[in-house]
Amino acid sequence: MRLSVIGCGYLGAVHAASMAELGHTVVGVDVDAHKVELLSRGMAPFFEPGFEEVLRRNVDAGRLTFTTDYAAIAGAQVHFIGVGTPQLDTGAADLTYVDAAVEAMLPHLGKCADRPEIVAGKSTVPVGTAARLAESIAPTGATLVWNPEFLREGFAVKDTLDPDRMVYGLPADEDAAVSAQAVLDDVYRPILEKNKPRLVMDYATAELVKISANAFLATKISFINAMAQICDAAGADVTALAGAIGLDDRIGKRFLRAGIGFGGGCLPKDIRAFQARADELGVGRALGFLAEVDRINDAVRHSVVDTARRMLGEDLAGRRVAVLGAAFKPDSDDMRNSPSLDLAAEFAELSASVVVMDPAAGPILAARTDLPYQITESIEEALTGADLVVLGTEWKQFTTFDPARAAELVSRRNVIDGRNSLPREAWKAAGFTYAGIGRR
Repeated sequence: MRLSVIGCGYLGAVHAASMAELGHTVVGVDVDAHKVELLSRGMAPFFEPGFEEVLRRNVDAGRLTFTTDYAAIAGAQVHFIGVGTPQLDTGAADLTYVDAAVEAMLPHLGKCADRPEIVAGKSTVPVGTAARLAESIAPTGATLVWNPEFLREGFAVKDTLDPDRMVYGLPADEDAAVSAQAVLDDVYRPILEKNKPRLVMDYATAELVKISANAFLATKISFINAMAQICDAAGADVTALAGAIGLDDRIGKRFLRAGIGFGGGCLPKDIRAFQARADELGVGRALGFLAEVDRINDAVRHSVVDTARRMLGEDLAGRRVAVLGAAFKPDSDDMRNSPSLDLAAEFAELSASVVVMDPAAGPILAARTDLPYQITESIEEALTGADLVVLGTEWKQFTTFDPARAAELVSRRNVIDGRNSLPREAWKAAGFTYAGIGRR
């Protein structure tokens, strides 16, 4: 099939390359000429394991092209919208890019002769957006569907080609819905043949699936971080607690690891946008708990500074703090809402001498000249002379680093395990004063 993907950021570029990997002919459209040039050369503009290989293979095969010209989408049977929905100052989702994409697409829709043509929204949007956009698209003869993505950074290619479920939000008109479903089934046939669940529903429910899933995950993370505060106060161990309650299959183990909180471009933004939309619908109290989820997420990272003061004394001026990690999670260079960088900035505000190391995000930071902290290229350089080591991102390079070697490099043996991922006993055996999150 011939497909187009509008927006070639993280979501759109991965989706475009993955659809080409399934054998489709795909054109990606983006307004950023530099990004288009990189992608056209088979070069990834962001770090994502396995993505560049898939990208280059399909660009070289001629199945995947990129352009800034919206006219290139004419004649495609399916048009995916994968543009960003950033956060406004009010907390609501900014739909400027979604609306602009649809407006730019309109003159080029309805050109798919003798075949049903659909526009498939993948961006995370407030409930009610699809119904509004469908009215704009209807005069072209194309049909809108909502087909949310469920990508995890670090696993994006796998999650696109081998998802745990497919969600189709279809129009109320039965004939249009049947036709659109058949088209999506053709797009995803290699995936559906693996017996992946395909869930068919209305626009509003499909929009809510993605954002409510993110709200639930954020709630689960903040819950265990709240339990970590209780464990700190009571002398208990949150890791053992999480392991015990996670054996209850009604709860499950995943997302029950206490740490310095969630970040990235999805969970923080999405829970605030969800709250804002609930307020607009007059049911804001139903999601009032998400404000507390957000507050707990901010509070847990600030508590690290209190722990640092207990280790080093109230005055942190001149103390060298090594922050291991800048990306919000390992196997990514995404630094949006990064707990690690929030901590690095907070230590710097207290006049500590801060050095940050990250294997993927570090080179991006190193190109900047406005940072209040230093960027290093190696773990050894970061640790040398440190009074305190803070694990902010659980990269394997950090969690497997030899604590005995670390002990030789630092000035004072203090470590705060912000992800509860270091081998605690090994670091203690190396002479370190160890502090985790909610671990006595």
